[in-house]
Amino acid sequence: MPICAPSSDSSASSAASGGRAWIVHGLALGAAAAAAAAAAYLYRRPAGFRSRAVGIIPARFASSRFEGKPLAHILGKPMIQRTWERVMLASSLDHVVVATDDERIADCCRGFGADVIMTSESCKNGSERCCEALKKLGKCYDIVVNIQGDEPLIEPEIIDGVVMALQRAPDAVFSTAVTSLKPEDAFDTNRVKCVVDNQGYAIYFSRGLIPSNKSGKVNPNYPYLLHLGISGFDSKFLMIYPELPPTPLQLEEDLEQLKVLENGYRMKVIKVDHDGHGVDAPEDVEKIEELMRARIIQ
Repeated sequence: MPICAPSSDSSASSAASGGRAWIVHGLALGAAAAAAAAAAYLYRRPAGFRSRAVGIIPARFASSRFEGKPLAHILGKPMIQRTWERVMLASSLDHVVVATDDERIADCCRGFGADVIMTSESCKNGSERCCEALKKLGKCYDIVVNIQGDEPLIEPEIIDGVVMALQRAPDAVFSTAVTSLKPEDAFDTNRVKCVVDNQGYAIYFSRGLIPSNKSGKVNPNYPYLLHLGISGFDSKFLMIYPELPPTPLQLEEDLEQLKVLENGYRMKVIKVDHDGHGVDAPEDVEKIEELMRARIIQ
């Protein structure tokens, strides 16, 4: 599977010479000035840095909580179609595909015009399914956005923000989005919580309430964060992601993004205003339909 470098050979040559110029100039200015010059050079990236992005919607029929979830109807349309229609509105994506191991889902998606990549039933999670789909696409992309098929209200602006986050954070290999956690979702283990540092990088994700206080109760004054079902990968990192061994925290929480953090990689997080949530169980369908009616979404 060819993974393109962010810039051409000529750009790389020009960048290398420019980098040497910064270093020489920095040595003349001293250690502090060299550090500043290096930082300035780093953030004066070529315009093509991680410029090509593909959106992949992994979907599987089998689910312990909601079998056949992608085909569940939401106001007359399959959930996977609702999600695909929202993803297609994102301006940052060069291509959008559905990755599935089930012919029922594939036939449904082809019926409403989606491109489909068939993947193996052995994929352990959505990220591995995206990796396999990327290989089979046979095209060069710098960023792969994994959008869960159970996010029928995902805003295209959130997708664009996740792509931009990776473009602006060269030290990160992964980006994602969070929103404010509703008090009633504080102890719902289907709602994944997140904590970030002062620079907007992820510290931890959990199905439990984080951070936790001595009382064991929700602090009404604390801005808890809810993780949304979207992840942006540097394409080169996604290719090695399946080869990384499972990690203790990942297995305990059953959260694949923890494997990224436990292996020492950086993850950029953006905060967005998003009052909808994904469909985790059959009873969530009615909630989503109520939100769609309120927003007059057909």
